[in-house]
Amino acid sequence: MGHRTVGDATMPPMSSRVRLSREVDAAAAAALKVVETHQRLSAYLARGQTLAHIDSFVARTLDELGCKSCFRGYRVPRMPPFPSHACLSVNECVVHGTAGYLTRPLEEGDVLKVDIGVTYHGWIGDAAWTYSIGRPTDQVRRLMDAGKNALALGVKQLHPDHTYMEWARTVQHHVERECGFHLIRGLGGHGYGRKLHAPPFISNVVPTFNGEWPDGMRRCEPGTLVAVEPMIAIGTGQTSQGANEWPIFTADGSLSVHYEHDVLITPDGPRVLTSGLEQIDDVIER
Repeated sequence: MGHRTVGDATMPPMSSRVRLSREVDAAAAAALKVVETHQRLSAYLARGQTLAHIDSFVARTLDELGCKSCFRGYRVPRMPPFPSHACLSVNECVVHGTAGYLTRPLEEGDVLKVDIGVTYHGWIGDAAWTYSIGRPTDQVRRLMDAGKNALALGVKQLHPDHTYMEWARTVQHHVERECGFHLIRGLGGHGYGRKLHAPPFISNVVPTFNGEWPDGMRRCEPGTLVAVEPMIAIGTGQTSQGANEWPIFTADGSLSVHYEHDVLITPDGPRVLTSGLEQIDDVIER
């Protein structure tokens, strides 16, 4: 679940760290529940479904897998509890789409972002993937490829020799310089563990003024769990959002994508706990 830019003082320190092998195993098990849910979802999705249908499928799947949504009922200041089991965001909706914000059925040409967060034996798993309803246009395929490639390239930078700034430099260069799209400003990844959101905040773009992103200069410490998530739009990096409403939209109404992995930073480099999402069939032609 995408996180708004925050300062270090707003969240307790160190809550995204694992220290024992059993904690690593537990975090990995929660992440795999998210992967399996996406795998089942890919086989279920079809034109004509509503977001309510899809959210109900996610709820049933999580129950079958012995876990529960960590999104449903989630609270942030000045917002109502999140009402859905998954974040379901279509086209210009970047993130945090609810099951009821869009009532029409999915149709050919829709770009659906599904962000799934689970609690399993006290640990969080949190990963998003983007699905094309019908065969994507060339532009949408390039947009989807930009997101997946930026995620893969950025993850490689999550190494103890680096700061989180290297993640942002790599992702921004690929998306904006090489592909010509726009990373969403003000939203980014986050630490996690037994809580959904924890330090550090992980911006997808380098700061434009001193002090804008203090966590950018933090070193990628071994044992840290991070959910990293490029959010990309065709026309703008700016967003719009209604007062006290969850869905966040591109300001110009252009299409967007969202990709997210759970990563454990180890002494030897990044370990992707949600590995396998790349193999999911993301083009839904039913």
